[in-house]
Amino acid sequence: MCTALLIDGELVAGNGRVEAIINPATAEVLTHIAEASTEQVESAILAAHHAFAGWSRTTPQQRANLLLEIADAVARQADRLARLEALNCGKPLHLARQDDLNATVDVFRFFAGAVRCQTGQLAGEYVPGYTSMVRRDPIGVVASIAPWNYPIMMAAWKIAPALAAGNTLVFKPSEHTPLSILALAPALAQILPRGVLNIVCGGGEGVGSHLVGHAKVRMVSLTGDIVTGQKILQAASKTLKRTHLELGGKAPVIVCDDADLQAVVEGVRNYGYYNAGQDCTAACRVYAQAGIHDRLVSELGAAVGKLRFASKRDADNELGPLISSRQRDRVASFVERALSQPHIERISGAAVHSGPGFFYQPTLLAGCRQTDEIVQREVFGPVVTVTRFDDLSQAVDWANDSEYGLASSVWTQNLDKALQVAARLQYGCTWINSHFMLASEMPHGGLKRSGYGKDLSSDSLHDYSVVRHIMARHGEHL
Repeated sequence: MCTALLIDGELVAGNGRVEAIINPATAEVLTHIAEASTEQVESAILAAHHAFAGWSRTTPQQRANLLLEIADAVARQADRLARLEALNCGKPLHLARQDDLNATVDVFRFFAGAVRCQTGQLAGEYVPGYTSMVRRDPIGVVASIAPWNYPIMMAAWKIAPALAAGNTLVFKPSEHTPLSILALAPALAQILPRGVLNIVCGGGEGVGSHLVGHAKVRMVSLTGDIVTGQKILQAASKTLKRTHLELGGKAPVIVCDDADLQAVVEGVRNYGYYNAGQDCTAACRVYAQAGIHDRLVSELGAAVGKLRFASKRDADNELGPLISSRQRDRVASFVERALSQPHIERISGAAVHSGPGFFYQPTLLAGCRQTDEIVQREVFGPVVTVTRFDDLSQAVDWANDSEYGLASSVWTQNLDKALQVAARLQYGCTWINSHFMLASEMPHGGLKRSGYGKDLSSDSLHDYSVVRHIMARHGEHL
C-alpha cells in the first residue's frame, strides 16, 4: 500500500501524527499513515501557489489532454484501486469496481471535454468607443476536503473541475479513507507538472484548519456535514475565501397512490440502503399516500429484510458496513430513540449486526411523524422512515419542511402531477419515478443547509473560476 503524501511533485512520508487505517468490515488495522506536519502543509500550499502562474496559462486543450491521461491511469489501475476502496470503506468489491471506479474515470473524461466547450457572453461595443469582452479565469490555489463515503469518486469530483478550470490544488482526503487516492499519487506525479496537485493527509482540526486559514488559499471546497461547513465558513471569512460546500441531505421520497408499487419498492430498496445509507442523496424519508401506504410498508419491509450483507462471499453482498464503530453507534442511537416513541413501528432491522465489523441491519420504520427526530435529521446509515399522508400538498409541504435541500424524488404515473410537484420541491435535484441517478453532464448540489455550489457539469467549472470584464478603448475611428 502506498502511504506517501504528494507534495511539489515528490512522494514523501508524512511527519505528523500516525493514524491507523481500519477495515470497517472486520475492524482490523490495514496499515498506518503519518499525516502531514504543519511544515508539510505549508510546503504543499506554497508549491501550489508557485505552480499556479504556469498552470493557469495553459490552454484548455493542454489541460484536457492531461485529464485524459489521468482518466487512463485510473482505468488501468481500476481493479487495484477498487480493492483498496473495498478494504478501506468495507463496501462490496464488485460495487466499488462497477460503480465508483467507472464513475471516477467518466468524471475526468467529462471535464477534459467540457473545458474545451465553454461558452461566454458576446464580446462587443456596449459603450461607444469601447469594446468589451468577458474572460473566465481560474481562482488560484484551491483546498479540497473530501469525505469518506466515496473516496476515489469524490476525489475526481473535486480534482477534475478545479484542474480543468486552471487552478492548482491541495487535496485532503478523509483521514479514515486515504488509500485509493494515495495509490494513484505516483501516477499523478508523473502526469502533472510539479505542484499543480498536492495530496496531504490528516484530520480537520490540524491539517484542515491550516488549509482553510492560509492566506494563499483562495477557495475551499468541502463535502461534509453542516457543522464542518459552518466552521469552514467562519474561518474562510477572515480572508474572504470563496467556498464550495456540499453538506448532506435528507431526501424525501413522495409516493402517490397511483405510483408503480414494485418500482417504488425496488427503488427504495436499492437507493435507500446503497452504500449502507452513507449517502447524502439516500432515499431515506418516504412519504406514502394513504391508498398505497399499507401495501408499500408491507412489500418494502419484506424486500429490505432480504438485503444481503456481511457475507464471506463478496459477490453476495449488497451493502457494506458503516465506516466506524462511532458511526454505527450513532445510527443505533437514532433508531433506539425513534423506537422509544410509541407511534413508531419497527418493520425490519433496527439492530447492530452480531458478527465482526461495523455492520448495522437494514432498517425500515413506519408510523413516523413529520416532527420526529428520525424524520428531520440526517442519520447517514441504512435507515428508512415511512410517513403516511392524505393530501399531496401536505406531502410537498412536509418534504420542504427540512433544513436540507439536496435531493428528492416523486413517484406517480401521472407526468403532469409529477412535474408540478417537482417544480414545488426545494431541492437541488428531483427525480421522477427514480432516485439516485447521476450523470457527469448534469449538476449536483443543494439548497438551504445542504450548501451551495455544483459538482459535476459545466456549472462546476463556473464555480471554480471567476468572471472578469476586459474593456478596451478604441483609437481613432477609421
